[in-house]
Amino acid sequence: MTKFVKFSPLLIGVVALVGFVIYLNWPAEEKAAPQRFGGATAVVSAIAETQAFPIIVEALGTAVANESVNLTAQQAEIVKSVLFEDGDIVKKNQLLIELSDREEKARVAELAITIAEARRQLNRIKGLAKKSAASEQLLDEQRARVDALEAQKDVVDAQLSELQVRAPFAGRLGIRQVSIGSLVRPGDVISTLDDLSILKVDFSISESHFASVANGQSIVATSIAYPGEAFTGLITSIDSRIDPITRAIQVRAQIPNGDLKLRPGMLLQINVEKRVVDALVIPENALIPEGESQFVFVVDEESKARKTKVIIGQRKPGWVQILDGIAAGQEVIVEGTLKVRDGGEVKVVPTSAVANKD
Repeated sequence: MTKFVKFSPLLIGVVALVGFVIYLNWPAEEKAAPQRFGGATAVVSAIAETQAFPIIVEALGTAVANESVNLTAQQAEIVKSVLFEDGDIVKKNQLLIELSDREEKARVAELAITIAEARRQLNRIKGLAKKSAASEQLLDEQRARVDALEAQKDVVDAQLSELQVRAPFAGRLGIRQVSIGSLVRPGDVISTLDDLSILKVDFSISESHFASVANGQSIVATSIAYPGEAFTGLITSIDSRIDPITRAIQVRAQIPNGDLKLRPGMLLQINVEKRVVDALVIPENALIPEGESQFVFVVDEESKARKTKVIIGQRKPGWVQILDGIAAGQEVIVEGTLKVRDGGEVKVVPTSAVANKD
């Protein structure tokens, strides 16, 4: 008697699904056979060579204005006139805001008249004193009265000046926060003023780099706001102390900003050139990381790939310093490393051949 094994449609579906998932996750290099030239795997290579390699210290810093201030009033008073617009570039001591000053001006006018009369009386007494018709005591009292009135006028003049808000330095104004008729009090922000001709940037570097930085040393800053553009500056000061917790030291640099592209608050990537060394370098994409180790495939004299462990040093975009493992002049594979195996035969081809295959 023939026996038939029945399969559940659910079981068949599960098996099919598992097979499909395995296919999707199968390594790409295993799905298709590598391009070969007479049995050899096509790869692109580069020669390890010695070249000048700058050792760069990287850090992040926030830009701040060379000078920055919140403009405020010194007295509580009504705004009489506003003499600037948002974002204006102003000169030092330029008048920006006038507060109501009728009382102070009236007091100044009153004192000016009183002082004029007191001076006239002083001159009259001087004339009488020369003729011995007035005593020296009367003359001294009148002089003291004139001096007291002038001191009172100086006080009122100072109060009058406090009702005017002027730019303490040249720079660019921010957004205006008051209007004519507003009541402002001491501490109320009228606007902001920033000197943007030079930007300062503070950043931290590790204690291990302390001996490699000095005042006057150049730095290069970049911002995501201007891709591909670099801004150069100079280190102007180094903190006197190293943070005992982070083991880092604060450094300040200044960046000329004549075109006003950079603004306070921007996050800047700072690169400080520590030194330039003659280093053995290879393209960074030749590296094959395995755990905490790095390997490369070296093409030997028999056109076979030899997996070699290397010790790497500093990196820069696209390149890496090799401290040990290979020597100058050796050929390393930079494209096609996923297709080759240790001891496998390879064929070095132009980049376009591998790119077209991929």
